[in-house]
This record gives sequence, C-alpha cells and structure tokens, in this order.
Amino acid sequence: MIDQQTIAKIMDAAQIVDVVSDFVTLKKRGVNYLGLCPFHNEKTPSFTVSPAKGIFKCFGCGKGGSAVHFVMEHEQLSYVEALRYLAKKYHIEIVEREQTDEEKLAQSERESLFAINDYAAKYFINNLNNTPEGEAVGMSYFRERGFTDETVKKFQLGYSLDEFNAFSKEATASGYNPDLLEKLGLSIRREADNSLFDRFRGRVMFPVHSLSGKVVAFGGRILKKDEKAAKYLNSPESSIYHKSNELYGLYFAKQSIVRQDRCILVEGYTDVISMHQSGIENVVASSGTSLTSSQIRLIRRFTPNVTVIYDGDAAGIQASIRGIDLLLEEGMNVKVLLLPDGQDPDSYAQAHNASDFIDFISNNQVDFIHFKANLLLEEAGKDPIKKASLIGDLAKSVSLISDTIIRSVYVKECAELLDMEEKIFYNTINKLRRAKLKESYRKEPTPQTDSVIPNEEASAETSPTSAVEIEQQIATKYDAEEKNILYFVVRYAEIILYEKNDDEQSRCVKVGEYILAELDSDQIEFQNPLHAAMMNELRQHIDEENFVSSTFFINYPNCNVSALAAELATDKYSESKIFLKHLNDEGNRELQKRKEFGEWLGRAVPRVILELKNSIVLDQLKNARERLKTDASAEAMQKFARLNGIKNKLSKALGERVVIK
Repeated sequence: MIDQQTIAKIMDAAQIVDVVSDFVTLKKRGVNYLGLCPFHNEKTPSFTVSPAKGIFKCFGCGKGGSAVHFVMEHEQLSYVEALRYLAKKYHIEIVEREQTDEEKLAQSERESLFAINDYAAKYFINNLNNTPEGEAVGMSYFRERGFTDETVKKFQLGYSLDEFNAFSKEATASGYNPDLLEKLGLSIRREADNSLFDRFRGRVMFPVHSLSGKVVAFGGRILKKDEKAAKYLNSPESSIYHKSNELYGLYFAKQSIVRQDRCILVEGYTDVISMHQSGIENVVASSGTSLTSSQIRLIRRFTPNVTVIYDGDAAGIQASIRGIDLLLEEGMNVKVLLLPDGQDPDSYAQAHNASDFIDFISNNQVDFIHFKANLLLEEAGKDPIKKASLIGDLAKSVSLISDTIIRSVYVKECAELLDMEEKIFYNTINKLRRAKLKESYRKEPTPQTDSVIPNEEASAETSPTSAVEIEQQIATKYDAEEKNILYFVVRYAEIILYEKNDDEQSRCVKVGEYILAELDSDQIEFQNPLHAAMMNELRQHIDEENFVSSTFFINYPNCNVSALAAELATDKYSESKIFLKHLNDEGNRELQKRKEFGEWLGRAVPRVILELKNSIVLDQLKNARERLKTDASAEAMQKFARLNGIKNKLSKALGERVVIK
C-alpha cells in the first residue's frame, strides 16, 4: 500500500492548474482560472480552478475537489489509482508500506492471477493475428460481423486454437503456475492423469476488463456447429472475478457515460462492440447473465439514468420486464427501447450510422411505465381479470420507487393510462410498501456481501485514512446550521479566535477548538453522517502542529468530503483587479481589513453555533408543548418552562444580525 509520506509528496507536486489543463482549456480570470466544465454540457463557463486553494469547483453541476479528485472523476479511477496516475505524471516513485505476511501472500497471488490473464489475452491476440487458424477462422468471423481492425485491437479480441492443450502447455512452459491456471478456469485438470487441458478451444475470445482496465475474465464463442457445446463459455468465478460485480464494456464506456449522463444497457459482447464502433460509447452489457443489484450500483456510480435496449422478440421483452423492477428498486431512472422485430443492437448498429441510431433511441425510448402498461394492456385485452392483474403488476413496479414526488407522478400517469381513480392505485401501492416494510423489519440485518467496486479495487487503500465509511450525504433536519459551522471549520479551523487566561497563563484558542468545545458543552453531535465524520476528523487533527483545515479536507480521500470542502472553501465571485487596485492605493487598508476580519470572525463563529442550538431548542420546545396536551404533570411543565427560558436567552443573544459572506 502507498505510504503516507508518498501520498504527501504527490499532493504537494500535483498543481491543480497543471493537472486540469491536461483535459480542460483554462483562461485566467483574476486570481483564478475559468473553463468549460468537463463533467456536464455547458456553453457558458462555470468551471473554476483556484491555484491558491488547490481546488476546482463547477458552479453548474456542483462537482469540486482537489487535483486527485479531479483525476478520479474525469478518468473514473479509484483514489489509489488516481494517486498512481499523478505519481507517474510527476515522476514520483511510489513507496509501499510494509505489509503483513498474509497481505503479502494475498497480494502476490492476486498479482499472479492478473499477470496470467494478461499473458492469456496477449496469447489469444497473437493466435488471432499471427496463426493460419486464427486468421482463417477467428479473424474471418470478426470481419463477417463487420468489426474493423481498430475495433478488434481496442477490445483486445483474440482466438483460442482448436487444440486440446495448446494454451496450457505454452503457459506452463512459460513458467506460470498450473494451480493458478486452474483457479482462473483457463485450464481444467484431468482426473485420470492430473494433466491440464484448455477450457476455451476453437473459440473467439472476448476479454472482460475491470474498471481500471485489467483483464479479470474471458468469454469465448464457439464457431463450429456442436450441439453438445455451449455457444458462449465464460470464465468461472475467482478471487479477481465475480460476474455479479462486472459489466462488459464499462472500462471503455465510463467516461462517455459520465459525459452523456446516461448508460445504455444491452445483452451481449457483440452488441457493445458494434455500438462502440458505430460511435455510441456509453453502452455496457450484463454479459448474458441476469442483471444484479451490484451491477446496477456500479452503473449508478456514473449516472442514475439508464436506457435498456433488448431484442424485439418475446424473449427480449420478458428480459426487459425482469430487469426494470430491479433498476427501479436501486433508484434508477429507467427508459426502455425495443428494436424492430428480428433486430438486435449488434445488427441495428451495423446497418445504421451513429447519428441515425442515436435519433432512433431518442425518438423511440419510452418511460418504463408506458412500456409496461402498453405491453400488459395488449396482453390483457378486454379480460377484467387480466386487467386487475395488470394493475397489481404496475403498482408493484411503482411501489419500488423510493422518491415520493417521482412516485406520485407515476401514480397519476398510471391512473390516466388505466382510466381509473388515483386513490385506488395509491391504496394498492401503500399496501405493497407497508408489506415490504413489515417484512424488512422481520429480517435480521446481514452483512453486505455485494461490493459495487470490482475486487481488485476493494482494498484498504480506497478507504479514507481514518477508516470512516461515509456514504452519500443524507439530508437531515439541521443540515443548513451544520453546514454554516463547517464553513468556518474548513476555512478557519486553525485560525486564532481569542486568547484565554488560565491560572494567569495565556493560551490561544483556535476556531476549531472553540467550535468543538461549544458543541461538547451541550453534548451536541451533528446528525448528518457526512458532517459528523468531518467533525470527527477535526477533533483528531486540530492539535497537530501543521494542520491546515482547508488543505486537509480538500485533499481528503473520500470524494463526498472533498467535494463539500471545495464547496465551502470556494467563493463564486472574486474581487476584480480594479477593486484590488483601489484597496492597495489606500494606506493601511490591509491592516484595517485584518482587524475587521478578526472582529467579524469573533462575532460570526459564536453566532452559527447559537443558530444550531436555537434550532434544536425550538424543536424540543415544540415536542414539550405537544406533551403538555396529554401530560400536565409538574415535570412536563418544568421542562417546558426551562426550554422556554433557554429559547429567550438564545433569542436575545441572536439579536445582532451577522451575515456570512
């Protein structure tokens, strides 16, 4: 694992303007730089880079962070991969920390497995291009499918010779461990004589890549007619490959998915390849397996919007229906596209250019409700029993949507489509949601086994340094007040707020120390898990000699933390050159500004804490007032009176209005 000193070197070397300029054209605007945001389509620049703070911030889409997080977002890399990218850019040698014997053994085996897969991929590519059988059989097939040489090279397509043990013999002769060949499923061991033979024989080969581009598995398609052999044969699961966590083509599609803010989901390898070749690159495949929750969460890392394309036959329609509910349950925005009967994405892409295909998708993709309703209505006809079943089917799908507003919109749509009262549909949905909620309460919590990160990336290196696990920010009651406090934490935590005299000794109190002490005095903890995690990090590091809060939080490994820190540390507007010149022309203006800043900080920091306390007290007072309606005991009345007294004191203290810029 990368040691902390090396990480610090990388952070120091990675100049934000230099890093971003590799991907975005920047123009100097005052002390900052401005450009068109690479993460969403815009005509007017709202993407700002601050060299002084070492951060980027887009005021259009809200993305922000350090140089490391820019690389993570733009290249869709893990935290460690982004560090390695920057280390290579600035010629910094990666120093790994000492690993335990168990870690070394596991790491060694994993590296060996990846090395074997890399060797196998090159072996199959060589067979395809440099052997008579490969050129005559494998390459002919790809040419028949309309794949160009560039496409074949891009996806690292290959060919496995139609021989009993050609690969196994060559791999072992090259020094690769036979046991590991067996673990990867590239070779199979014969019980009779313990020898190895090839799993893939006489097949064109499709390597499956992880998010970082490493080969984790293979899919092979047989070319000769053999009723006993499967048309497609896939690698078995291994320590580096879990098929439920992988999507074919995601490595090649991830940047396009982010740019388009949409993922197109198809069925097979050739569908993905043909669409890429036609110019549509935001496309992935579930590789012939049923769509899984882990695969959906993997897509959601890049976009919540999915268009499902399946064949126009009955099997394709049924497959699309099965996948819709799972996508909805994971919070995705789903559209469905059925191709003309007899067509699949591969054949359609071959017959049309990118522009025509994109237009066809735009004009023919429908919302899942309309798709499912129209499909089931056609099946139901005038049969009232089937129509009742249809209502239940649609209600089940809508009930899976977690967002209340979106769910209510779909209820209205369904009611109109089915010519029924919204109330009836609502009742059905509420019944289903209550039943599901009841069932979830009955179940004991179980450890989460499905990872949204491919196995090679699921290491401690991808986690925040303090091992704080922070998911996406969850909105809570006091978010606004907590963010106001974090504004001062991120910007000014290490700044001296005042001097305190203890036993005739003077001690400087920092902004961060004051905030922590004030919250602790009333036993207040932040409710938002993201905000709470940041406060915990402040508590752990505020006493460090060289602690700089803005640098610490902006460079924090967790993207949610760094993005929020960038937001809090960034001003949308900066002082113009004329304004700055006017200030500099005045004698002691800088000293005056410092004095005014100190006074402002001395008022503003206590105020934001009081505002949080006031909100909490007002909530408690409301609850106490409600309690008095049913409980007029002396205890309840005393509590109400005490809270009311606190509220009055806080209101008096908040009488002075302080505006945070």
